[in-house]
Order: sequence, then C-alpha cells, then structure tokens
Amino acid sequence: MKLSKKLIGLAGAALFAAGLASAPAVAQTVEEIQQRGTINVGMLVDFPPFGILDQSGNPDGYDADVARLLAEHMGVEVNLVPVTGPNRIPYLLSNQVDILVASLGITPERAQQVNFSDPYAGIEIFVFGDTNLDVTGPEGLSGKNIAVARASTQDTAITEIAPADANIQRFDDDASAVQALLSGQTPLMGASNVVIAQINTMAPDRFDTKFSLRQQSQGIAVRPGSDELLAYINDFIASAKADGKLNALHQEWVGGPLPEFVVAGE
Repeated sequence: MKLSKKLIGLAGAALFAAGLASAPAVAQTVEEIQQRGTINVGMLVDFPPFGILDQSGNPDGYDADVARLLAEHMGVEVNLVPVTGPNRIPYLLSNQVDILVASLGITPERAQQVNFSDPYAGIEIFVFGDTNLDVTGPEGLSGKNIAVARASTQDTAITEIAPADANIQRFDDDASAVQALLSGQTPLMGASNVVIAQINTMAPDRFDTKFSLRQQSQGIAVRPGSDELLAYINDFIASAKADGKLNALHQEWVGGPLPEFVVAGE
C-alpha cells in the first residue's frame, strides 16, 4: 500500500511538472506582482561572482543583489529561485518565475523567446598581459604565447584573429590559464573582465588590457507581452545606473566598474 501511494504521488508530481512545462506563457504585470507582495526571480547559482550560494546555501552574488534592489524599488519581497543555464528560459515561459536575473546574454535567438531589458551587466573578453608588451591588435600576437581556457569564448575569438605564427596554449580552465600568465609561462592570455579584475587584485600593476575581442550584454528577461513590466524594469535599470547603485554592486562583486558598453546601454 505504501509503495502504491508513493508511485501515485510520483506520477502526480510528474503530471504536475508536465502541466507546468506545457502551460502557456502568461504576460506579467507590475500590479499583479505588487498585489502578491513577492517577485519570483530565477537566477543561476553556479556562475560566480554573478550567481553563487552563500555559506548557508542561499542564493547570492551580483545577480541576487540586483534582484533584491529591484524588489525594493517595486516595494515587494524577493523570492530567489535557483535555475540552470538550460532550464532558465523554460522556467520563465512556464510561469514558474516572474523574471530572470540570470546572467542571460542578449542574443537574437533568445530574443525570439523572451523580451530583454536594457543591459544591467556584461562580459567583455580582452587580450590581457604583461604591461611591458605593446600589443594593440591581432598583428601584435605574432610569435607570442597566449594562454586561453580550452573551448572558451576567448579561445574561439583569439583563434579567429591570431596570426598563423601565434602560439595559442590551451588549458583546461581559466584558473590554469591565469596561473600560466602569473608564472610567466605565457606573457598574454584571453580573459574576461571578471577574470581580469581578479588578476589585478592578485598582481596589481603587472598586467593591462591590450585590446577587446568581444562584448556580451546581459539583460533581465520577461515573458513575451509583458510590456508594462519591461518598461518598469528599464526605468529601474536607468535609475540604478544614474544613482550609482548598480555600479557599486558591480564593484563589490566583480571587482571593477560596470563595463562602458553596459553603461551606454549597448
């Protein structure tokens, strides 16, 4: 009997989940959220420093603080819902969260599924390295050793533009590529602004950015048709940029100011 009840319960849960997954996306309004008194925000918790779990196992990071700031602006409580890279958009479209503050890069493909706010964060990929090296463009990589994390965005970007005689050294992760730079194994590396801020903390004044490879803006996502909510969020982002609150959070978590292309809203 207990087993049968358990199976029935599992089947019911599966049907409920399936129902959520197939439920049509419902446009959200500011009034509905304010009447409820809570905004449900999907966020990554495995993408530091944007999304992490604190020592108590609660969501934290830059995205969490942006979500908290938005909730305060709206006059409601915030419920932070952990999501993953693959399921974050399905969570939004199945009405399990109201919005995503989930390090979601703004791309044309994703914009066909969700509506994006103006940028609230962004990642920029640079060639970065020894201050004594004068490297201002791809031609400056000729004959140089350059560290990258294998199969990363920076690996792809540098591979596309590097001269044939550049020596791209691929490591298993960013930490290994950083160690190669710090130890002098390579004088240059491909790195995001997030990694660069960490390196500058560990080794101030030893390295500088050479030139930009790519920019990726991140937006807050809402369900299609949520035009009023989107306008409200855009007003919040503009206000938080203007009064310095967004920049202060970015400085605290990422270790540097908001990228210029984010400030400009590109």
